[in-house]
Amino acid sequence: MGKVIVVTGASSGFGALAVRRLALAGHTVYAGMRETSGRNSGAVEELGVFGAENKADVHAVELDVQSQEPADAAIASIIAEQGHLDVVVHNAGHMVTGPAEAFTPEQYAALYDVNVLGTQRVNRAALPHLRGQHSGHVVWVGSSSTRGGTPPYLAPYFAAKAAMDAVAVSYRAELLRFGIETTIVVPGAFTHGTNHFAHSGTPADTSRAAEYEEFYPGLMDQVGGRLAELEPSWADVGAVADAIVDVVGSSKPPFRVHIDPSADGAEVVNAVADRVRGEFLRRVELADLI
Repeated sequence: MGKVIVVTGASSGFGALAVRRLALAGHTVYAGMRETSGRNSGAVEELGVFGAENKADVHAVELDVQSQEPADAAIASIIAEQGHLDVVVHNAGHMVTGPAEAFTPEQYAALYDVNVLGTQRVNRAALPHLRGQHSGHVVWVGSSSTRGGTPPYLAPYFAAKAAMDAVAVSYRAELLRFGIETTIVVPGAFTHGTNHFAHSGTPADTSRAAEYEEFYPGLMDQVGGRLAELEPSWADVGAVADAIVDVVGSSKPPFRVHIDPSADGAEVVNAVADRVRGEFLRRVELADLI
């Protein structure tokens, strides 16, 4: 039986792919995005064409994760139309590249707002409904950078994704007794098929960033090139969308799923961290939250 699903940040990238593959799997899917009648109107039109051509139950919904009122309105409209909501997919995010020092504190805060506080706004809109029905599934699209190999010049993004991962881990334990599942989908560094690197932000303090060129000339190009070389020829960003489809359709969803063709080590470290966390929960007599 199909589920009612909302995917944030679904105008492009992982989100757009996930919306389409979830719909093809028989679900009713809402693609959350900003400016549906403005700069993302083309994405809305493309989604409509996809739905008509594939007889897929897809809808665009205005959803700005950086403001509580639009998040509340989006979730309320979905529930009004469908009568319920089953799955929230936290996909909205933004990347920046450059020397850590050259980003202003305000830039760090803005990145945290999108990648972390955005999930909190959507949760506060959706979770009262999921808790009330004693069922549901929250899927977080994380990053292998939180535990795996981390090249320099991505510090603000890595920090925000690590914070989101920590929030997701706590939410899992706090939602289990309500019958709500949690899954963290962990993609590696896909250099093709998304706009993450192409649309990444840059430091506001350009003069300070330039000072790093003396000892780190062309570092970001070097990192990007090496990441591309590490990525196997068979790597497909669609595998991330497929993983989301699989966990949503699972009768007992896994806590973590890694999709990392370059094998940066995150899966190894996460396995240890999650095992240690489970052992601690047993020690404090909260084994049912593992």
